[in-house]
Amino acid sequence: MVEVRTQPEAKCPMRPGDPCSLCVPGASGPHDCGLVYLVMSDPDLRDRLHQIRTASV
Repeated sequence: MVEVRTQPEAKCPMRPGDPCSLCVPGASGPHDCGLVYLVMSDPDLRDRLHQIRTASV
């Protein structure tokens, strides 16, 4: 029996529930996305993102 494996689909940290669509040129996923870096390095934006994530659950 052959087992088929698929690549896990990266989720966008900025848009809860959406897959990473590589909307930032040069990014290969959320791990090297400039937008993710900017939001996560700013305490106010990071707090707002947490509020949005909490509200969407």
